[in-house]
Amino acid sequence: MIYRLLAINIDGTLLKSNGRLAKETKEAIEYVKNKGVYVTLVTGRNFAFAKKVAKSLKLDTFLITHGGAFIASKLDQPLQAKRISEDKTFNLVQVLENYDCTVRILHERYSIGNRLRGANNLMARAVLGSSDPLIYPMQFVESLGDTLIDNPIAPPKIEVYFTEPEERERVIDTLKSAFKDIEILVHADGKVDILPDGGTKLDGLLTLGDVLKIAPQEMVVIGDTMEDLPIIEVAGLGVAMGNAPKEVKQAADWITRTNDESGVAYMIKEHFRKQQRIAFLNKMKI
Repeated sequence: MIYRLLAINIDGTLLKSNGRLAKETKEAIEYVKNKGVYVTLVTGRNFAFAKKVAKSLKLDTFLITHGGAFIASKLDQPLQAKRISEDKTFNLVQVLENYDCTVRILHERYSIGNRLRGANNLMARAVLGSSDPLIYPMQFVESLGDTLIDNPIAPPKIEVYFTEPEERERVIDTLKSAFKDIEILVHADGKVDILPDGGTKLDGLLTLGDVLKIAPQEMVVIGDTMEDLPIIEVAGLGVAMGNAPKEVKQAADWITRTNDESGVAYMIKEHFRKQQRIAFLNKMKI
């Protein structure tokens, strides 16, 4: 099989635990680009953050962001922008603000959230440390519901942070019974993502493949979390990081080193050195 697209998760995969890009990872991305392989990032992060990482890698491709709901190479020209409608966003917030949780509405240009309620240090770091305010402004208000009355928003994603697991489960049950056409994902750290229907990483990857005329079996996907499991399973070559949980490793076709051991660079050099340039393969009609 000839692989024409490489999709890489960001946190825990592309980036080291300290949030940095290793030099060998940058070199490996350049190497595979020179082979003619289309390289994209697929992440739960906002577009501005993903674009910043892409710039460091000299990528000017479509990026699958906001959990899969927002696909773009330029902010103003999205290939796809799945959204939670303004009315549904307001109604979701009305429900969520009855509970002890922190809510962030993630528009592609900015985020707006309620004040940190009963937040522990871990939650505060997750909410406050996840963005660069210079490229992705973050605002906090006393009441999201009141704010949305005057300034309605249709975001690609909503994040919710809870202090108590039991309350999180009650809220999830309530949302699932009260709202249709939304996707609810629970992360290993307890964070909850609310996405529009059809706005997951898998949806985003398949949409990009359709546009580029690249079939899933011609894709390589590298990831490290349970949220990456569907795209690892659908890819022609699904790769789990060495730091991925057991379930992800079991589903993968290939297991590489950890993110702190430059697992992405290792996988690229080990596999793609065996593949000729795409232009040559096209010329040979392979």
